[in-house]
Amino acid sequence: MSRYVYDFIDGDKDLKDLLGGKGANLAEMTRMGLSVPPGFTITTAACREYLRTGSMPVGLLDEVEQHLRAVQVRMDKILGAPDDPLLVSVRSGGKFSMPGMMETILDIGLNDGSVAGLARRSGDERFAWDSYRRLIQMLGRTVFGVPGEQFEVELAAARTAAGVRSDADLSAVQLRDVVGAYKKVFHAHTGRDFPQAPHEQLFLAIGSVFASWNAERAVLYRRQERIPHDLGTAVNVMAMVFGNHGADSGTGVAFTRDPATGRRGAYGDYLRNAQGEDVVAGIRNTMSLDELAGIDPRSYRQLLSIMERLEQRYRDLCDIEFTIEDGKLWMLQTRVGKRTPAAAFVIAGQLVDEGAITLDEALQRVTGEQLAHLMFPSFDTTAAPAPLTTGVPASPGAAVGAVVFDSAAAAAATGPVILVRRETNPDDLPGMIAARGILTSRGGKTSHAAVVARGMGKTCVCGADDLDIGEDSFTVGGRTVKTGDVISVDGTSGRVYAGAVPVHPSPVVRYFEGELTPAGDPLLSAVQRLLTHADHVARLGVHANADTGPDAGRARRFGATGVGLCRTEHMFLGDRRILVERLILADGDTEREAALAALLPLQRADFVDLFTAMDGLPVTIRLIDPPLHEFLPPLEELTARVARADALGDDPGHDATLLAAVRRMHEANPMLGLRGVRLGLVVPGLFAMQVRAIAEAAAARVAAGGDPRPEIMVPLVGAVQELEMVRAEAASVLATVDGAPPIRIGTMIEVPRAALTAGQIAGHADFFSFGTNDLTQMTWGFSRDDVEGAFFGKYLELGVFAASPFETLDTGGVGELVRTAVERGRAAHPELVTGVCGEHGGDPASIRFFHDAGVDYVSCSPFRVPIARLEAGRAATTAAAVSDSR
Repeated sequence: MSRYVYDFIDGDKDLKDLLGGKGANLAEMTRMGLSVPPGFTITTAACREYLRTGSMPVGLLDEVEQHLRAVQVRMDKILGAPDDPLLVSVRSGGKFSMPGMMETILDIGLNDGSVAGLARRSGDERFAWDSYRRLIQMLGRTVFGVPGEQFEVELAAARTAAGVRSDADLSAVQLRDVVGAYKKVFHAHTGRDFPQAPHEQLFLAIGSVFASWNAERAVLYRRQERIPHDLGTAVNVMAMVFGNHGADSGTGVAFTRDPATGRRGAYGDYLRNAQGEDVVAGIRNTMSLDELAGIDPRSYRQLLSIMERLEQRYRDLCDIEFTIEDGKLWMLQTRVGKRTPAAAFVIAGQLVDEGAITLDEALQRVTGEQLAHLMFPSFDTTAAPAPLTTGVPASPGAAVGAVVFDSAAAAAATGPVILVRRETNPDDLPGMIAARGILTSRGGKTSHAAVVARGMGKTCVCGADDLDIGEDSFTVGGRTVKTGDVISVDGTSGRVYAGAVPVHPSPVVRYFEGELTPAGDPLLSAVQRLLTHADHVARLGVHANADTGPDAGRARRFGATGVGLCRTEHMFLGDRRILVERLILADGDTEREAALAALLPLQRADFVDLFTAMDGLPVTIRLIDPPLHEFLPPLEELTARVARADALGDDPGHDATLLAAVRRMHEANPMLGLRGVRLGLVVPGLFAMQVRAIAEAAAARVAAGGDPRPEIMVPLVGAVQELEMVRAEAASVLATVDGAPPIRIGTMIEVPRAALTAGQIAGHADFFSFGTNDLTQMTWGFSRDDVEGAFFGKYLELGVFAASPFETLDTGGVGELVRTAVERGRAAHPELVTGVCGEHGGDPASIRFFHDAGVDYVSCSPFRVPIARLEAGRAATTAAAVSDSR
């Protein structure tokens, strides 16, 4: 029979797959000898079995009973006993942190009898009734689906009747009345009385936590964070300790370093006379840890000592939840803390300086997506008006958008929005994902809004408590801001402005551009240090997709070591379109050759600019790829213009000629039609003109003392014969250009047949470059322009895709074609160079696959070059102990 339950002392921090992150870390703290309430963990395997069958696994409840008896012995109490009851909490805990996405139930074991015993034993009747009303609310909402608002209505009515603003100001008698009101709400919704049997409460709570793994918000969060859906959650059952036991009790969340900036020191929030959910929910504004030092210096000193021990143990920023009960400090949870992108880089550098981790490990503590976030602009506060309000800077960034007041409106918005709430809860996740920024009037740096926003890289300001937020407006300082009004939210300073505040470039981007030096700046110094190390250890090269000299120059400043894709068709737009039109309309060889001759010097000048910007580095130039009719006006537009002229009795003139050409060249599916290599074989002289322009530009640069390194790439090859013919034509042209350097010739692999016949093609190619955009379209049978808006959203919702295959490579399908082509190509041609020039070349998850597949380089947009450099280094290093803050 499988074992499903582990006492805290039986595990350690490395058993996250089995015990979940929370259970593994509780076990680690127990082993360290810290004050952890007794308890046990039900494994993720039990959850998976429950979700598979819809019922508790065989033997699980017996194991739970056995471990519960051990907890009762250690606590010298019995669950739900009427005189001195043991109470327990039941909390979720997946392998990766999913803050607020799954269920927690506190105070299990309270009933009509034990509440009186708790009051007598604790000497605090108010505390007992407060705990009981929390249990009814949590169990009612999570297990029986009672809407939480119905309980909140009763609680608000009690505050109003008592004339108080805070729940903490309600008396014992008033809370007893709230319990009675809650029971009526429960019965009205469920048709039964609130469960009085403590063991029934416990088993119902365990099942509820299991089921919450597949709650809509949990599924959405995993999709957003790319957490696998098949892991399941562990369940942690722990003896309750009480922060709501009076003035010398409280609860808090602490960080061993500032999770927003990375600065060293203890940061966090504390609430007197409260339970942990009050801090995380953000329903009451908190005090800082520094204030705790004045209230309870003994517990504060003990907490700082434990924080230092935990950071040394985990070698990373730690996020800690604790409770003080009657002056005794209890540790309820620790984990590697979520942090902002800036803090991630700064902390990684600090830990290297402190000797806690190596540079290889430091690369594993940051991600390309975090670096991308640091490259976004921020507000130019010199042009900002006086702020409307200032709250807690919970997650840095600059967000401008129209105000919305509920999650559904944010998710449905077509433009940028700011989600404004009193506090957020897990049901707000869709709106938080959609919004540019989040603003709340309650909560601190450890509230739900703050933690989730930091994890997603969203700008967030919390605890702006002078906001009076209504259903469709908020008022502050006598000014009213309504739905649709634009505000600007600064997550770095906590300031909120009316209107759109101008932004200025990211300092990280300015560093890459050479405008700033990293000296004296912790963030820029950390970015420079980690990217330098990434370049040192990376096997993958990073090139850029660039079509102009300025683009190539920027790519080089950002660290690109070549141009992996120059799209020559982009050089035929604008004023040059008329020359392509002449080529298309040419009547006979003479007119066609004249049109090509007019294009030659323009192409040559373009290539000179590129070779100058990338002097000494390879420049891969793709011969023209799209169908020629794409350079003509659309069929619908021309048809309308000619019909209008005919209706007015006018001569349609040149439009009629163009219309005839477009109709002649019209294709039902141009992506699969006359384009790429097929175009070069069908239109005489087209590819030859481009090859000559490349060679003459290279010769000119050599004559000027440059070091051009051009490469010619033939697009859309599906059969080796196509490449043979184009290569032969190119060789004959190159032989006529004096002074040109050696020019390599290769092909794009973007047709599945090319990948499968790569061994044949490699015999006639100096390099392969995988065009993964088209390879994805052709492998899946998708037309990207049609499918992304039609059904991709549904496919993501249904789990057909974990991510769009156009954003992250489909490794099981398209990836296998890439791997096959690399293996077969190298078997036939051991010196074959392989690269990737599709959008996947800048995607962090895809880059790791390309590293593993043996590709030599990736190519991406200039802006994403630093991101690809970092990910190439990460792919090449495996830290001794990877720290994952998900």
